[in-house]
Order: sequence, then C-alpha cells, then structure tokens
Amino acid sequence: MQIDRDDLSTVLAVARRLGSDYADIFIEEAHTAQIFCEQDRIERVTGGTDAGAGVRVIVGERTAYAYTNDLSLQGLKEAAQIASAAACGQAGASSIDLCRRYPSFDLPIAIRPETVTVADKVAMVEKANRTARRADSRVKQVTVSYRDLSQKVIMANSNGGWVEDERIRTNLALNVITMEDDRIQTGFESCGGIIGFELLEENDPEEMAIRAAERAVRMLEARPAPAGRMPVVIAGEAGGTMIHEACGHGLEADLVQKGISVYAGKLGQQVASPLISVVDDATLPGKFGSYRFDDEGTEGQRTLLIEGGILKGYLYDCLTASKDQVASTGNGRRESYRHKPIPRMTNTFILPGNADAQAIIRDTERGLLVTRMGGGQVNTANGDFVFEVSDGYLISNGQIGEPVRGATLTGNGPQALTMVDRVGGDLSFAIGLCGKDGQGAPVSDGQPTIRIPELVVGGIMEEDQ
Repeated sequence: MQIDRDDLSTVLAVARRLGSDYADIFIEEAHTAQIFCEQDRIERVTGGTDAGAGVRVIVGERTAYAYTNDLSLQGLKEAAQIASAAACGQAGASSIDLCRRYPSFDLPIAIRPETVTVADKVAMVEKANRTARRADSRVKQVTVSYRDLSQKVIMANSNGGWVEDERIRTNLALNVITMEDDRIQTGFESCGGIIGFELLEENDPEEMAIRAAERAVRMLEARPAPAGRMPVVIAGEAGGTMIHEACGHGLEADLVQKGISVYAGKLGQQVASPLISVVDDATLPGKFGSYRFDDEGTEGQRTLLIEGGILKGYLYDCLTASKDQVASTGNGRRESYRHKPIPRMTNTFILPGNADAQAIIRDTERGLLVTRMGGGQVNTANGDFVFEVSDGYLISNGQIGEPVRGATLTGNGPQALTMVDRVGGDLSFAIGLCGKDGQGAPVSDGQPTIRIPELVVGGIMEEDQ
C-alpha cells in the first residue's frame, strides 16, 4: 500500500471539511489462503487479496461511514467527502498534523505462512483427515479446514494518531462425525492465533484429529445426561465460553451505554464471587484475539474488568470512551474496512485461583463435569443463558464417571459467577469467531477449572431413564 503521511492528512482534512468532532481512516490489504477437505478429498484450495479503506466522521451523536476499494488519493478523498456530507457537520475544515506511533510490545511470528508451499499445507490437511478416518470404523465424515491471513493496516485520525501494522493469523479446525445405529455424534478440535505456521508444530494436526475422533466415538457410547439442579464443574480445558458469552459481552461499553447490559451502572459493585477476577488482554503472544493496535489505532492492552468479584471497568472503543469521558481500552474492532469499529473482546479469561483442579473434582460428591462447551444463547440485558455441553461426564463420589450426552446448562451469568466456590490454578483457552452486529472477530476465551454449586442441567429426568 503506497499511502504516505501527506495523503492521509489530506484525506482527513477532506473528511472534516464540513466540520466534525472526529474523523478517522482505516486502510487494509488482506491476503488469505484456505484449504478445505471434505468427503475424503480436498474440496477447495483458495487464496486472494482484498484491499480497501473506510472513512468515519463523527459529529455529536451522528456517525457516518463510507468505504471504497479505490486506494488512490482521489478514491480516498471521494469516500471522505461522502462521509463528511452524510455527517451533516458545519463548515470549518482544519489541517491534520499526523505523528506516527509505534507499538510498545511485539507479537513475533516464527514461520510466515507464505513461506510454506501450498503442497505442504495440503499434505498436512490430508494427513489430519486420514488420521481421523482411521481412528475408528464408526467415523463416517471428517472435515478439515486450514486458513492463514496476512493483514496489513494503516490507521490515522483527526487527533493526529497514525499507525501502520501487520497481523498474521493461522488456524486449523477439524470436525469428526460418527454414527452407530440411529445415533450421530460429533467431535471438534481447533487451534489458532496471531502466529505463523509454527502453530502446526506446537499443535500436532494428527493428535488433534485423534482427539476429535475419540470424542465423537465416546459420545456415541455415552448415556443421556440426567436433568435437574446439581453442582457443575467446568474444566479449564472447556475454554471460557461461559465467561465470554454470559459476562464478556455485557461488559462491552456500547451495550452498557444502550442500557442492554446487566452490568450497566454497577461499577464498584460486587458482581461475582470474591474468587473471580476477569481480564481482557490483547497483548498475549500467539493468542487468536491478540494485536498490537486495535482497528482504531489504539495500542492493545490488558484491561482488568472484575477483581475479586468487584466490577472494575468496561471495554471501550474511541466513540464509547468519548461518551463516558474515559480513555479507550483498545477494544475498537472491525471485521474489515467495510465495517465501522465497535467495542469487542480480545482474549477474555478468568484468572487462575489457588485450588488444585483435580481436588475440585474429588471434593464434589455428585454433579456434572464439563470438559467441552458447545453453542448457546445469552440475553445480555439480564444475563440469562443456555449452553450446550459437547463433552461431559457424571461425577460420583468425587470420581469422574461415565460420559453423558445431550446436556445443557441453564442459568444467569452474574448469579452463576457469584455462586462459584472453587477456582483452580490451571488455565486453558479456546478460540472462536465472535459475532456481533453482523461482524465476526477472532477471539480467545479462557478459564481455570471452576465449580458452581448449583446449575440447572437439562437432559433426561432420572425417573424417565
């Protein structure tokens, strides 16, 4: 991208020609490579480049956004003119003196994905597919998806900020379907991060394939989950789906300011067990939600959200931070140049506690152990949630018992977090593509092993089994 400081300054001046409180520009050039294996063959090998820019103009409560694929100076000026006119500001242009900023931390890449041949990437995907299929005769379908992304970005704003950065993400996902009689079950494994092809050295695709297949087979043999209120132990390996959905979204400042978050107006109040502290951290090396700068040019940072059960803060982008007269927490994110930034999580997790994870299970006489969460729904306005359990086990007399299938967890996020009585010293993360306002953003969420003394578990009533 051949766009210099003077061009950026010119475009921002055009964006402010009718007057505005704030204007910014986001320029992106993204190179992607994808390989998809299904039906025991490589179905797609694709790659491409998408480039464009978005200009945002803010006047009071009004926001106007325009984007273009034309990265010439004239094309950028035209987008700026459209956004400026749509914002309906008052005449009064001003020049912008840009000062480039550099990150204070690095997110190193060991093996750039483009240095690995397509043939080697395809061979890796095929090997994972073969391994999963050979794991058990009941494996009927396997899909393997590989993707890497190199995204170069330039961001500048009317406050004088100017940054340039490159983000490299790599991820691999496997889904295994097993069948026996009339029962069908699935097993899923994935890995990814701000990382190069070394991801597949740190996470062996064949081992991932075996784990996915074993999980799918195990669920075929599992008994239907019992229903009722019972203690639930959520293992660290389950990832932080609950903290992400039942808590994290409610801490994004736009939902708080709209009054559709259960955490609105509760700063400084007890919102979780004293054992619970929650952090959002974009600076973690290798994690899927990490970055040096967010999509507004604010440096990524570690934000303490809950400390000892007390609500300490929210996740802000520039716009919501301005409304609350605080600094942005560096959580302004967008799917691409076609989208305006909004507050989003990065790597959100519960900090480890002091309890031994295995002791938590031993100290639970009866209940459900969750080792993998599935999908779910959350009402951010009141915190009510329903989550599927994709891998769960009965706990009996402090021992891990037989696997169960078809379990769901139903409850209220703040109430569940308030009830947590044990927090392990382990910590594991899961990755995902988080959806919000029609935009997807790569995130990681994590937690140590925790115990909730009572949750509603959906399944089969014991007297009906």
